[in-house]
Amino acid sequence: MSALALDHLVVAAATLAEGVAWSEAMLGVTPGVGGRHALMGTHNRVFSIASAAFPHAYFEIIAIDTQAPSPGRRRWFDLDDTALQATVAREPQLIHWVARCSDIVAACAGWREVGIDRGEVLAAERDTPQGMLRWRISVRRDGARLFDGALPTLIEWGDVHPADAMLASGVTLEALRVGGLPEALWPRIATAGVRCASDGPPLVATLSTSRGRIALQSPVF
Repeated sequence: MSALALDHLVVAAATLAEGVAWSEAMLGVTPGVGGRHALMGTHNRVFSIASAAFPHAYFEIIAIDTQAPSPGRRRWFDLDDTALQATVAREPQLIHWVARCSDIVAACAGWREVGIDRGEVLAAERDTPQGMLRWRISVRRDGARLFDGALPTLIEWGDVHPADAMLASGVTLEALRVGGLPEALWPRIATAGVRCASDGPPLVATLSTSRGRIALQSPVF
């Protein structure tokens, strides 16, 4: 199996403006410039949360881009799910995590062996001030995160990783607890610094910030 590493955390917001305001109020940081995802009709803002335990980790605030054409398919990360939309309309929420691998096709095949269909492997890209970012990512046709976001989406980056251009934000990721996954899946998501549990919320991310230690907890649907 392709070894996994935590790549980034995903917070969904009703709008990017609401996501930025939430980040400033909750974490004390203004997210950096992100970009638009033409493939999915979404856009984002990002900032580094890299630490010794999670090198190259970053934080993504994502929202549906209402100015973009409809993608003609379900968007990634359950962003078209009505229950999720109702929840993030009240407040942005930690909803998911993405795991980096060196061979996404092999990783998806390994998960299929234990009955997990992570979806097709899609090529995606977005423009940045430093140039075009390109990656391959696992996305189901129904857009489902699976297990309320506890099971990570898989990503394989091209020659450039977005964190290469990110300065320290003052926020670092200390730990990620993943709850509610069957124990049979734990070896499949063995990732440095990530602790699995059979109970509790799907995700609890512990962050060190200028305002002290903050734990973000994902909702259960």
